[in-house]
Amino acid sequence: MPGSLAHGTLASTSASPAHSAGRPVSPSYASAAPNEVIRGQNQAATVVPNSMDPGGQDHWRLPMQPSGQPVTRGQNAYPTTQLPSPDQSLAAPYNGTLFTEPAPPYGPDGQVLGVDASNLPELDFDVYVDEARTGRFMFGMGVNSDLGVTGQVVIEERNFDFLRLPRSWSDIVQGGAFRGGGQNFRLEAMPGTQVQRYLASFTHPYIYLPGFADPFSLNLSGFFFDRRYFDWDEQRLGGRVGLGYRLTHDLSLAGSVRAENVNIHDLRVAGVPELDEVAGDNALYSGRVTLTHDTRDTPFAPTEGHLFEVSYEQTFGTFDYPRAEFDYRQYFLMRERPDGSGRHTLGYAFKAGFSGSQTPIFERYFAGGFSTMRGFEFRGASPVDPSGVTIGGDFRFLGSVEYIFPLTADDMMKGVIFCDYGTVEENIEINSANYRVAPGAGLRISVPALGPAPLALDFAFPVAKADTDQTQVFSFFFGFGR
Repeated sequence: MPGSLAHGTLASTSASPAHSAGRPVSPSYASAAPNEVIRGQNQAATVVPNSMDPGGQDHWRLPMQPSGQPVTRGQNAYPTTQLPSPDQSLAAPYNGTLFTEPAPPYGPDGQVLGVDASNLPELDFDVYVDEARTGRFMFGMGVNSDLGVTGQVVIEERNFDFLRLPRSWSDIVQGGAFRGGGQNFRLEAMPGTQVQRYLASFTHPYIYLPGFADPFSLNLSGFFFDRRYFDWDEQRLGGRVGLGYRLTHDLSLAGSVRAENVNIHDLRVAGVPELDEVAGDNALYSGRVTLTHDTRDTPFAPTEGHLFEVSYEQTFGTFDYPRAEFDYRQYFLMRERPDGSGRHTLGYAFKAGFSGSQTPIFERYFAGGFSTMRGFEFRGASPVDPSGVTIGGDFRFLGSVEYIFPLTADDMMKGVIFCDYGTVEENIEINSANYRVAPGAGLRISVPALGPAPLALDFAFPVAKADTDQTQVFSFFFGFGR
């Protein structure tokens, strides 16, 4: 909280029994091997006899400059300095200045003698901290070849506390109410010409349960979604509850349940069985389990690492069907400038999915468009009914290979060469007659005022496609927020 005060006592820490006898461990300095300088995060220290101590105990002493100030060092700025033998003295460079300390005392086993912390003084300290800005109000607009023109209004608090009710009017005015718990609360409205989405979500990242060393994360969300497709209009109203647990630094397991009502109306063509059976309201309830292994350097525009995700979902309600999905993405850093900029990245991605035979048309797989397969219209690379209605499929396999490279020294403009390929089938098969391949090239233009997402312009040219596919050479994505 703003202006909060922390109070405590700073004292030295004696050696752990797990380490060699007489070798100290403290919050500031890690234990060292024989003849090795013991270093902290930003300083170097040696163990030296303190002649001023009447008990003759050995204490930590920081190397000193001629001015009398401690020598400070960066974490990786200096190579390891070896201590001399007991009959020598230590000399190590610091910005051209030498500092010298007596040799440390050694025990019979050749180890540096430890520190007796019982005689070291305690130090009281006060720490004043100011909390950074955690809330934001954002509005903007976007346009892309899949969704049309959209607006966006977002209210988000990243340090939310649902238990911190306002106790006075000043609590509301000064922003003290509903803050301080480390939770996330988000309200989002996205009206548009072809799609509308309204979302409220709450995330609690630290829920400790008995028997588990690490915390769980809890996510609650409610949503309303409206989309005008070419063959029908679709509205979804529902909610989702999710629970996640990190097994290791890179491996996580998540489970979620959802409940939603899907309303299908304004059918373009009557008499299509897949459409007629879903007209009106449809109730869906499902449980989903997802295992994720993520080593990417950043979730947005990664340059190295991989993402592996496998999930299984069982749905029941108006329709009962299972669904299994696999997603794998790999990124290779090919080259970069000495300062880490100008990165050339090779990446490839595979997606495969299977859904049961009772899957309704609004839950089937579709392909085509900027987000799935460039070179085709939105959902234009999908199975089609004889009447011309795009009905999707129960199986998909999609892949992509991309090479991204900088075109300007400031990395604000990048080029991309890619090839998208794959198929969506009504049955579990890969039919060569329906297999799609679309190589192409494009630009990525980053504008700081428009947020982290770059302006994406792609040209793709299908060289293999199905007879019923709808092609589209140019696709684009543009969006910004303030």
